[in-house]
Parts: sequence; C-alpha cells; structure tokens
Amino acid sequence: MQILIAGGGIGGLTAALALLKAGHAVTVLEQAPEIAEVGAGLQISPNGMKVLDALGASARVSRDAFRPRAQELRLGRSGAKIFSVPLRDASQARWRGEYLHIHRADLVASLRECITDRSPETIRLGARVASYEQGEAGVTAVLNTGERQTADLLIGADGIHSTIRTQMLGPDKPRFTGNVAWRAVVPVARLGDYPPPETACVWAGKRRHAVTYRLRRGSLANFVGVVECDEPGDESWTSVGAREQALNDFRGWNPVIKRIIDEAPLLLRWALYDRAELPAWQDGRVALLGDACHPMLPFMAQGAVMAIEDAYVLAREIGRGDSISASLKAYEQKRKPRATRIQNVARENAKLFHRSNMFSQAGTYGPMWVAGKFLPSIVHGRHDWIYGLDVTEPD
Repeated sequence: MQILIAGGGIGGLTAALALLKAGHAVTVLEQAPEIAEVGAGLQISPNGMKVLDALGASARVSRDAFRPRAQELRLGRSGAKIFSVPLRDASQARWRGEYLHIHRADLVASLRECITDRSPETIRLGARVASYEQGEAGVTAVLNTGERQTADLLIGADGIHSTIRTQMLGPDKPRFTGNVAWRAVVPVARLGDYPPPETACVWAGKRRHAVTYRLRRGSLANFVGVVECDEPGDESWTSVGAREQALNDFRGWNPVIKRIIDEAPLLLRWALYDRAELPAWQDGRVALLGDACHPMLPFMAQGAVMAIEDAYVLAREIGRGDSISASLKAYEQKRKPRATRIQNVARENAKLFHRSNMFSQAGTYGPMWVAGKFLPSIVHGRHDWIYGLDVTEPD
C-alpha cells in the first residue's frame, strides 16, 4: 500500500520502519525543516526494546544509550535512599530485554538511519499536513502549501497538538494538572563532585520531585523537576524558563540537584496538561498513533514506548489482509485498553512523590523502604505488566 505518516517523531518513524519492513511504500511528512537536537532524555523499557529489536534497530539505538544500574528513590533534600533495586541485570533476567536511557535526538537519529538504509526518500522535511480528505478510493493529505498527496492510508503521528486528531474528533479540552516540569541536559564533566547516580533515580519532596539519569554512555546528566504550581504555562517542551525560578523551586535540595540547575546550558519549562480518553483513534482510512491519541503525563516514563508499541501493532494489523477500516479498528481495540491503563496509572502517580509531611511520607515511603531492602522482587513486580509484555509475539 501507499501510506502517508504525518509526523517524523519517535512514533511516526517507528511506524515507517515497521511498514517499510512489511513491504509498503511510505512517505513521512515532517513539518520541521530539519531534524535538530531538541528534547531531552527518554527511558526505553524492555517492552519498547523488544519492538526495536524485532525491527532491526536495537543495535543502533543502543549505540549511544546508557544502561542504568538500578532504580532508586531518594529524599530530595538529604539524598537519603528509600530504596535501590537492581535494574541492569534484572531487566534481562526478568523482562527479557534491556532498559536504556537515551537522548531523544539519538533515538530519532537511529530510527532515521534504519529508514534511510531501506528507503532514502521516505522522510520529507518541511512538509506540514494541514488537513485531510478521504473517500472510497483513498485518502488525501493537504499540506499547508496547498499541495495534495493521495495514498491508501494516513497515520496521524503528529503529536500532542495533532492536526489530524482535531479534524477527526474536534478540538480537545486539555486540563492543567497543577504541575510544571523543568527539563535540562548537562555534561557530567561540568558537575564536579556532584554527578547524579548511575541509576534511574527519583528524588521526592514536598509538593515537588525530581528525576535524574545518565545519557550518551554516561557523559550527560538528564534532569526532570516537577513542581506543583497554581499558574498554568505553555504546553510546550521547548519553552525556556528562568534559572532563578528553577533554583527557587528546588531551594534547599540536595547539592546534586542544585549543581545540575546551576550548570544547565538551557532550562526548559513545560506545563503539564491532562486529557480525557478519546472516543476513537481511527476514522475510515485515517488512524492516530502515540501522543496524538494517548498523550501521557510523564510519571510512568512510557510515552515514547507506547508510541513504539503502537507502531508495531498498527503495521501488523495492516498486514493481515483485512480492509483498511477493519485493520484500523482492530489496531484500536488491541492498543486502547493498555494505553488507557498506563495513562491512568501515570495520572495516579502524579503526587506519589510529593508528600507534604512526615506522616504521609512515612505511610508512603516506609513500605517502599521495606520492599526495596528485603523484597526487591515486589518492586520489580509492580512493572511486570508493563515491561514484560512483548507485542511482537504472535497473538
């Protein structure tokens, strides 16, 4: 089939790779004039790596990634460990896949390389899809320039502000969660005596928390700081914030956190909005994928991985030989329950690390300390239903 993909992010590129491998003709329409090094760190859990391995991309993706030693929870001010459970070895043993930290730009570059090896003309930059039209014979993507491209199928992988979703279902009504997220990437060499641990580490505090981990084989430190806030801001992960504000948000915190904020070349500030479950992910010859249909709060670190899983399942359903409409409905039926469940868990986790007094902290973190010290398998077991699933296995 001739397939158009609106959006050249992680979901769109993974879908392109999966569809090319299945023998389809694919064109990715990406609005950016060039693929720049934007974004920050991502966590790719074993369920995502299984897909990348099946698509022949795991070696490239792993090339510049970092393998965390453990999962940790610490107190934000003192740095005291609540728990630390092994991850690097446990990931392979328990979930049959690697757990990686990777810069978004490195993941996008790896996927692009895999695509261009198969089909150098697949990705078209500077092409923004403004609308679509469809009928019995096909679907047409109308670009903002007025250019029209017709194909058998259109995939909307155009992100959280999806134009395809808006046309399909109408404008959405995002709800401000009362949280903003700071993001930064800093060379570890600039952090002196205060580098972050070589772990996936959550730092918990009153009405805020932080996450640190390493990128690019350990040479970069990634920082995410989530703070409760009354005033909504821009829902954009490229909005720049003031260093003084970030320092004030984490005043009195562990020197590791302060040093990262001090040394960050750029601090991005992203207001976190939540959305209701969509009534549908598909319409005729058009389907949504990734953030376009299930944008997630970042409290499960599964946003990118869910898009990767979507891409594989969508390509497989298209290849079953059913009508396009039936294939897209089957894709939605198989993906929607899992993505919605993870959306809901991420929503519930929003304040898990924001306990405001010692009694609520003891009630929440005490059992975690016990489990981490004496029963680490319980900590791991909380993620079995996510990390253990392999969507590449025959269903």
